[in-house]
Amino acid sequence: MPKQVDHEERRRRIADAVCALIDEQGLEAATLRDVAARAQVSMGAVQRCFRTKGEMLHFAVAHIGRQVTDRARTRLLAAPAQSPASTVGHLAHELALLQTRHRAQARTWLAFLAAAAVDPALAAGLRTSYADLEALLTRLIAEATDQALGPATDHPLWPATDRLDPAREARTLLALADGLTAHVLIGHRTTEEAEQLLHDHLARLWA
Repeated sequence: MPKQVDHEERRRRIADAVCALIDEQGLEAATLRDVAARAQVSMGAVQRCFRTKGEMLHFAVAHIGRQVTDRARTRLLAAPAQSPASTVGHLAHELALLQTRHRAQARTWLAFLAAAAVDPALAAGLRTSYADLEALLTRLIAEATDQALGPATDHPLWPATDRLDPAREARTLLALADGLTAHVLIGHRTTEEAEQLLHDHLARLWA
C-alpha cells in the first residue's frame, strides 16, 4: 500500500528549508533545487506543493508568522492566569524576536522585508500578516484597557475620549517591535536594552 503523504506537513518542511537557506545565504539562495535538497525531497515534490517560487516564499513568510504566534500561545497556555496586559506583553516580546535563539528567524524576517520593498506580491503577503497581527493586538489591548479602567461607559473619571485608542496603540507597538528586531540584529541595541525599552513602553500604556 503506498505511503500516505501529509501535504501540509511537507509544505511546512519545505518552508523550514526556505528559511534556513535565507538565514545562511540570503534570499537568492532559496532556489527550488536548493530548497528541495535542504528539505530532502524531490524537485517534483516541491513543485507539487508550490506552483512557483513566489508562492513558496509567500507560504514561508506566513509560516514564520504562525510560528511566532504559536510560541506566544504556548507561553500563555503555560500560565493561564495571565492578565490581558501580560498577554499583550508576551505577544509583543515574541513579535520582536529579541532572544538569541530567535536570531535566525529575525534575519530571515528582515530579508523578506527587504525583498518585499521591490516585490509587490511579497509585500502584499507581508501586509496581510501585519494586518492579522494588528487585529490581534488591537483586541488584546482593548481587553487590557477595560480590565485596568473598566468599560468606558462605567468610568466617569476617565472619559472614553481620553482612553487609549487600541488600534493606534497596536500599530505603534507592532512598529516598535519591528524596529527593535532590526536594532538588535545589527548591534545598535543589546537584547537587554531592547527588552527594557519594550517593557517601559508597555508599562506606560496603563499607567
